[in-house]
Amino acid sequence: MELRQLRYFVAVAEELHFGRAAVRLRIAGPSLSQQIKALERDLGVRLFDRDRRSVALTPSGQALLPQVRALLDQADELRRSAAGMAATEPVRLGYVSWRPPDLTARVSGVAQLHVDAWVMPSHTQAGRVADGSIDLAICWVRADDLAAHALEARLIGADRLFAISTGTGTSAVPAKDTSILVDSDTATWDSWNRYAEEFARDTGARVVRIDDGGITGAAFFDHVRRLRHPVVNSPKGQTAPVPPDLVQRPVVDPAPYWTWALVCRRDETRKAVRAAVEALTRDVGGLGLDADTAWLPAEDPFRTTG
Repeated sequence: MELRQLRYFVAVAEELHFGRAAVRLRIAGPSLSQQIKALERDLGVRLFDRDRRSVALTPSGQALLPQVRALLDQADELRRSAAGMAATEPVRLGYVSWRPPDLTARVSGVAQLHVDAWVMPSHTQAGRVADGSIDLAICWVRADDLAAHALEARLIGADRLFAISTGTGTSAVPAKDTSILVDSDTATWDSWNRYAEEFARDTGARVVRIDDGGITGAAFFDHVRRLRHPVVNSPKGQTAPVPPDLVQRPVVDPAPYWTWALVCRRDETRKAVRAAVEALTRDVGGLGLDADTAWLPAEDPFRTTG
């Protein structure tokens, strides 16, 4: 159960319409419905009676609504109190799979950085920033996610993705001649799946659906061997050694990039957090994203080309 799910519950309870609540929250209707169902599973009660024509609070939903509103008020008060604390209080940062090697050194003197050891997917880390569980996150994020959760993002890093292939040739491979994996576990691979589906639509690459978590690790290499076709690697596989029977090949026309954003709350006022953001992103530069050959998803906040 997350604070944002509770906020979603209140919005639907007030609108009694999933479509209007989704517009108010600036999220997709199906996502809102999934989050409400997840909240109902966590709580063990049904919150709404719904059919194609109407939405109504159940007795359990009516009983819980004032308690949820009180809890959200307490959370907001806690956030306001935290914002007024001294800049010497630790700044909590979460990440997914990559972080700058000199992360702590960059913020030395402006903030006490506490790197959260709980490594989680991008969409989860962004949600934790939104609900105040952490102050900053290094993750992949879309512009619509930033708007939905009142977040802002600065570019902190980027990976140019490549393909892994059977054979011995290491020549560049056009994006249209690659395959890209999409996993059925959306709780873990939601961000990657969205990236992969859009890459395939834009370039003509082939989507291969899997259900074994083989986006990275040994299972990924097994899929390459099975497909006998160049397969685009994920950012989590950037540092994995390539087995001797496979080769790494650059992807071109276009070249896919995965961006890493430093995400914070839009209304963040703590000086230590703001100072950490500036210190970590001050000299990052464009990282090649402005090249005509670079590809980024349409909703990537750092996309600069058509």
